[in-house]
Amino acid sequence: MARIICIDYGGKRTGLAVTDPLQIIASSLTTVETKELMPYLKKYFLQEQVELILIGEPKNWDESDTHATQMVHDFIKRLTKEFPAIPIQTVDERYTSKMASQAMVEMGMKKKDRQKKGNVDQVAATIMLQEYLRSKEL
Repeated sequence: MARIICIDYGGKRTGLAVTDPLQIIASSLTTVETKELMPYLKKYFLQEQVELILIGEPKNWDESDTHATQMVHDFIKRLTKEFPAIPIQTVDERYTSKMASQAMVEMGMKKKDRQKKGNVDQVAATIMLQEYLRSKEL
């Protein structure tokens, strides 16, 4: 089997999470400056077999678009053009940053590490990926 990668796309930074090859465990991968994301993904996809790209879709609680929704949709178009053989699926990213911050506190992460936005982005991507894997089991 191949991995699933999850992207928490942002204007400045993007958090990435990935499954193991058996798609059992979701793990934080890294945070990349968004301007370096496409080169990073190209290199990663040469090294690892990926069968699905998940990307968090920002929505308000009432399902309306946020200020970032169009930015994510534009990036999905670029991804589709660059990697046409890899399916892309959006996942709900509402509240994942808040959940990530809470999870980092519960893990006992030091305050200075919790304040690094890149850490929040990675954990948020991991939470989205875990939720996706959990929904596949049901």
